[in-house]
Amino acid sequence: MNHNDGTIRVVIAGSGNVAEALALAAAEREGIELAQIAARNAARAAEIAAAAGCAWTDDLARAAEADMYIIAVSDRAVGEVAEALRRSDGSTLVHTAGSVAIDVLRDAAESARGGYGVLYPFQTFTAGRAIDMREVPIFIEGSDADAERRIGRVARLLSRSVGRASSERRRAIHLAGVLGCNFVNALYGMAADILAEREGLPFDVLRPLITETARKAADADHPRTVQTGPAVRGDRAVAERHEAMLDSDPRAREIYRLLTDYIWETSRKI
Repeated sequence: MNHNDGTIRVVIAGSGNVAEALALAAAEREGIELAQIAARNAARAAEIAAAAGCAWTDDLARAAEADMYIIAVSDRAVGEVAEALRRSDGSTLVHTAGSVAIDVLRDAAESARGGYGVLYPFQTFTAGRAIDMREVPIFIEGSDADAERRIGRVARLLSRSVGRASSERRRAIHLAGVLGCNFVNALYGMAADILAEREGLPFDVLRPLITETARKAADADHPRTVQTGPAVRGDRAVAERHEAMLDSDPRAREIYRLLTDYIWETSRKI
């Protein structure tokens, strides 16, 4: 497709949190024309399209003409959606998954005689929660130089922070994200349950602690340099009392013990 003004016409396939965040960001950017949301979940597709001001379809075989198709679905669905998605000849096919290799798109992309690649936004997304995509690191990979150039152009329209990452490197980045986001949030949940179930205290008690911990880690050269608590001090008496308090939940007790040992061992390397 040719656009005299250089605008890139984009279809987003998917109706989850990443699809919504990308759609809202793309709708705001000069240089990107968000043509359509294509997703099997009609209700969510319509909702995202209404928010982004674009068309939608719940039939992947009726996707609109576009220069780039961005597949933003769960990891296990990327290949299936790529095969089902109707695309313009010569268009670029992209997925957004952290742990899915670029090669999953090869066959589908070649059927439309176009390049393919990855546009991976390194952030946690939640439906209805606004994210400034300009501040989100985006990692890209292309099947060839032309595809990577096109993907990079869209990425730079979306974000101020764009880097290249092979499939192997992206998997490592995704692992770091799981540890630094999903696992940390699960610990927040464990802490909230202990306060609620044992002492009847609300989650609000934890909010200032969570905020300061995250701010302090973000401000540090390395989070390990601002680690506090009994584990970093080697205070086994306190740690053992805490473990005893968790005797009724062996899994939580083991998590506590493993993290205590990890903090103690790594803090000595500073």
